[in-house]
Formats: sequence, C-alpha cells, structure tokens
Amino acid sequence: MVKKKLVVLTGAGISAESGLKTFRDSDGLWEGYNIEDVATPRAWKRNPGLVLDFYNLRRKNVAEANPNAAHYGLAKLQDHFDVTIITQNIDDLHERAGSTKVLHLHGEIFKMRSEWDEENIYEIKKDIKLGDVARDGGQLRPHIVWFEEPVTKMEEAVPVVYTADIFVVVGTSLAVYPAAGLVNYAPELIPKFIIDKTIPYTSSIRNLTSIEKPATAGVGELLTLLQAHQ
Repeated sequence: MVKKKLVVLTGAGISAESGLKTFRDSDGLWEGYNIEDVATPRAWKRNPGLVLDFYNLRRKNVAEANPNAAHYGLAKLQDHFDVTIITQNIDDLHERAGSTKVLHLHGEIFKMRSEWDEENIYEIKKDIKLGDVARDGGQLRPHIVWFEEPVTKMEEAVPVVYTADIFVVVGTSLAVYPAAGLVNYAPELIPKFIIDKTIPYTSSIRNLTSIEKPATAGVGELLTLLQAHQ
C-alpha cells in the first residue's frame, strides 16, 4: 500500500526543548547578540570575525544538544507515512533522531561554503577561522541563510507542500517569511495540524487542528490523532 505523503514544517520551538535558544527571544536578541550584528551580509562585511565566533559557538551548542521526544516522534511517523520534514532550523537534530528526508530552508550549521559561491559547500564540525578559504579562494563562511539573502530552498519546498496529503506545523510562530508562507501552498481540503505553545493567527486555514502545547507533548498527541489517517 502506498503511504500518504505527510509534510512537516518545523521551527525553533521543536529544538528549544533540547536546550537550543529560540532564534529571537522576547528581548529581541539571539544569545545576547543583535541579529543585525551577526546574521546579515552587512554584518559579515563589517566584522566577519564576530560572525564566525557567533556561529562557531552555535555549532558547539548544537553538537552538545540531543534530539528530544518531538524529533523522535516525527521520525517514528516514517513507519506509516512518506514523511518530508521542512525545517527552519539549522541544527541536525531531525537527522540524528532518524528522519531521512529533511529539507533545511535556512542552511545547516555543520556546513560551510565559500563567501563567493553558495554552491561551494563543505562539511564542518569544528570552528571556521578567518583565513580559512575554499577551493576558489573565497573566505569560508557558515552555510546559513542570513537576513537579506534569498531562501533558495523555497523552490524545492513549495512543490513538496503542494503534493502533501497531510500537513503539520510544529514549533513555529509562522512569522518568519518566506517559510511561514508555505502553509498557504498546502491543498485546501487536506488535514492540517499545528503544534505550538502559543498558536499563531490561523483562522484562514481550513481543516486545521490546533494543539496548543510544547513540541514534545504536542507531537505525542499528534501521533495518536494521525492513527485515523493511516
């Protein structure tokens, strides 16, 4: 029997329970840094050393974190569904939990690339330093999509959402675009679920079940609800 296509959009809320700070806290900072100082092309031109230091620490944080029950729960859905996870997160916790089809919209912390060519990508587990260069001679930078840069992976994500039989949102406020707009590409009549501690404005979305809980508890409830859709 052909498995139904289940597409999951995940955000910072799913990794928060693994101890990783959410992208933008209530004070407008990310780990004490202004976003504009560490996550824009202008910041990179102005102070590349600061940007590298910031992401080197993020890489260390992710390496020390472990997947939580929400990551494992989504991986378990592969037993019954054809699951694709589209994540706004730069960590690898979905993969470490066992998910096999993961599309990273905003890049990956364990990859780096030439500042001159976004296709010139390398694996990285340790630190990137000033003076570390790619084969083309460009300074290596985190393989992360910064503010003011195009989210090229959207071109892959939109067709995936179009073909979904079930669409799930976990741990995102649906406030960061263009990723948040993916929900609008899900077929109107398919079942949709959203899990978050605070459910964002979603009244225009049809066939939506809201689960207002943290990701770990919410995914547990989702697993039960999806038994009716296998």
